[in-house]
Amino acid sequence: MSAPAAAPAEGAAAPQGKKKLIIIIVAALLVLVLGGGAAAFFMMKSHADADAAEEGDDTEHAEPAKKAKKPEAKKEDHSGPPTFVPLDPFVVNLADKDVERYAQVGINLQVDDPKVAEEMKGYMPAIRNAVLMILAHKSAEDILSTEGKQKLAEEIRREAARAMGYEIEDPDAEEPEDEDAPKKKKKKKKKVEPYNPIVRVHYSNFIIQ
Repeated sequence: MSAPAAAPAEGAAAPQGKKKLIIIIVAALLVLVLGGGAAAFFMMKSHADADAAEEGDDTEHAEPAKKAKKPEAKKEDHSGPPTFVPLDPFVVNLADKDVERYAQVGINLQVDDPKVAEEMKGYMPAIRNAVLMILAHKSAEDILSTEGKQKLAEEIRREAARAMGYEIEDPDAEEPEDEDAPKKKKKKKKKVEPYNPIVRVHYSNFIIQ
């Protein structure tokens, strides 16, 4: 009679084992699901950070392009007529010491852009003052020759541009020599001419008395 009573106990143990196995499988599946979700979250976050970093790099590279560039030297445009800015005639006492002499000079400034011609109107008092100061320091001998007139034209071109706020160095100004540099085989560096909107200076009349 004792043998048949043991059979139900073994039968009851079997379902309990199956339940434990199911619980373990379900727990394993939950771990996998949660782990996969966390991995997907971190992957999405890393992609978002990478995209944000790329956008930031593009912004940094784009900023310098917004900054205004320093004007560079332009080639003369021969596609249309040149633009001239006539100045009222100058009558100036020259710097001769022995004899009192004066010069009557008419000047036209040739510029590289019609917009510069309009801009010059606001700077005209400063431009005329610069030209007068140059002429007042010249003697008749300085400007009687063709070479003297050409040199005067270059000075007027440079000083008139400076009066408009352009930074232009004197062509004769030499750069300081480096004491540590070897004295032998010195090569002169070719200076790059700074931008000057005034292309040429033309005389409409030139009288010295």
